[in-house]
Amino acid sequence: MEPEADFSAGIMADAGIKSRVFPVGGKRRVASLKKEHNKNRPRRWIAISIAFVAGAVLVLGIAGGSRYLIGQSNPAASSSESVFTPAHSTFGEAVRHFLGWRSDPVQPIPFRHELHVQEVGLECTYCHSGVTRGPVARIPSVVLCMDCHLDTATDRAPVQLLTSFFDRGQEPPWQRVYGWLPEAHVRFNHAPHIRAEVECATCHGDVGSMTVAERAIDHTMSFCVRCHEQNQASIDCVTCHY
Repeated sequence: MEPEADFSAGIMADAGIKSRVFPVGGKRRVASLKKEHNKNRPRRWIAISIAFVAGAVLVLGIAGGSRYLIGQSNPAASSSESVFTPAHSTFGEAVRHFLGWRSDPVQPIPFRHELHVQEVGLECTYCHSGVTRGPVARIPSVVLCMDCHLDTATDRAPVQLLTSFFDRGQEPPWQRVYGWLPEAHVRFNHAPHIRAEVECATCHGDVGSMTVAERAIDHTMSFCVRCHEQNQASIDCVTCHY
């Protein structure tokens, strides 16, 4: 093969052009192939830039999200300000909210639900007494826990950790397993669901068989609407969003 043909074939390979038979056409053919090769360069850089930005968004979303984004309690959210704002404190927070990313909560004490439900025989309402009275299920006070654990399983590390909170007059910083982001504007009320005889497992999974409680069901709008339709409950917007 002549030098010009070799050079043309090399440019064709670099440009991603399938091998075709060209007559050895001299400089005009080579110039045409060069032009086609250079035309693809901006597209490559655009693709690389998009991939870089997408990667940066993912990294910032994972690493920069606040604890509140994973559906857990946010002490700062209890301020007196009641006006909703779509603003987010960090870019990572905005990414996590938009994509609905939630990590598993880390509890201060590994509370074993299956032991207390299956072996001790406690009902859900013994610890979560608010479910029959209003919106919030409530987390039991350390005082309620110590009613039993002042003299029960005192040699076990989780109970000793619980006792240390009790001795300091502090509540363990339990983290929420379920919850909605502020922009969802969901106002969930436990009491009407309990009166309608909705089982706890319908929305929370079989917590009585779990050790530390885990998020077993995704509380999406479709999940809630489907349940309301099946039970002939209202699906008006103001039922849940007000």
